[in-house]
Amino acid sequence: MHLCLFEDDGSHHLHRHLHPLTLTRTAGDLRVGARTLIEKQIAAFPYAGRVVLWTRPELADVTRQEYPDVLVNEMPTGPTLLINQQWLVREGGLFETVQNAVKADQNVRAWEQGDIVFAVWLPEGPSASINQTVQDALDTNDYTECVEGEVLIYCLPDLIADVPERAAYDIERMGNLGEHLGTIQPGALLVLPERIHIAERTVIRPGAVLNAQDGPIHIAAGSTVEENALVRGPVFLGGNSFIKAGARIDGSAIGPGCKVGGEIHESIFHSYSNKAHGGYLGNSYLGRWCNLGAGTNTSNLKNDYGEISVFDAVAGDFLPSGRQFAGLFMGDHSKCSINTMFNTGTVVGVFCNLFGGGFPPRHVPSFSWGSPDVSYQLDKAIRVAETVMARRGIALTEADRALLSSVFEHSR
Repeated sequence: MHLCLFEDDGSHHLHRHLHPLTLTRTAGDLRVGARTLIEKQIAAFPYAGRVVLWTRPELADVTRQEYPDVLVNEMPTGPTLLINQQWLVREGGLFETVQNAVKADQNVRAWEQGDIVFAVWLPEGPSASINQTVQDALDTNDYTECVEGEVLIYCLPDLIADVPERAAYDIERMGNLGEHLGTIQPGALLVLPERIHIAERTVIRPGAVLNAQDGPIHIAAGSTVEENALVRGPVFLGGNSFIKAGARIDGSAIGPGCKVGGEIHESIFHSYSNKAHGGYLGNSYLGRWCNLGAGTNTSNLKNDYGEISVFDAVAGDFLPSGRQFAGLFMGDHSKCSINTMFNTGTVVGVFCNLFGGGFPPRHVPSFSWGSPDVSYQLDKAIRVAETVMARRGIALTEADRALLSSVFEHSR
């Protein structure tokens, strides 16, 4: 059986509601909790023979880089289960229904919520393109079932909803809680160590406190928690990441290759992004290769305690988020200077370099230099990216360059 995780690029243009984060990755490569959506979906259907990722053509090469063990944009043959990449798969509900249909080898079936297809089971494989197969499921009632209560990561505010619960869910299913393989130096304190996983080649330094009373903690291989840092679960720390001395982290998921400090609350770092100094980051989402200057602070609550609006790329305007708490959403390779202040619900595009006094606008388009009025030139942006990535021993590939050039032209 093939498991085909498709990016819905039909009339809804679902992935566009997640810009700028999906300008540089397929929608399923967004971290939602300790795992990305794709990682969650693959883990949910471990009996699949081969995995196919179906994404926009311009993202195919970078998706192959990120997921080298799966097929990308190759038509599956034979029994195939199609899964919408933006579906947050959880136990129970639709997941069990889909699983039972596959195991029983039932006839063609599809499941939709509203007018969005979540899954399609094709016992004989697709007879048309993936996009056409999904559209056919919407257009017919012959084999389509309507469902309710499933979570679709539809827009930016959905990424920061229930971060502690999602992180805890993933950590518990990753297993090995209570396993401590790294170095726990004298003076470090583990509260409820049976709910804490410390992988090999990790170091927990003196005075660090890992408190799993409110949720589990997973410290991945090669990571370090420095002196006097407070980590209150649920928290996921990806491989080769650092929690700096004196940091306070709670209810968050921090991907691999990150350096974080100051205070971080219910936020997600996709990977290879830094907030190494003091300042507050709350209810926020940072993409890859971002850097927040020392003293950067985000507001995540309006003074009137009202609902926060967030810029939506499809609407081209700010839309109600349904949330009282929302901070910063920052696209890949964006950076800000020391003492930057971000207002509630700020959206910063790809490759922005922000500096200057006062609050930046609540929507900063991609490739902005200092302000939305000045363009960050592509050749300079790529030189900076090469320098930043080389510090982590990672090269900017031709596929990366081609995608960034495409995003630059689109932003213009």
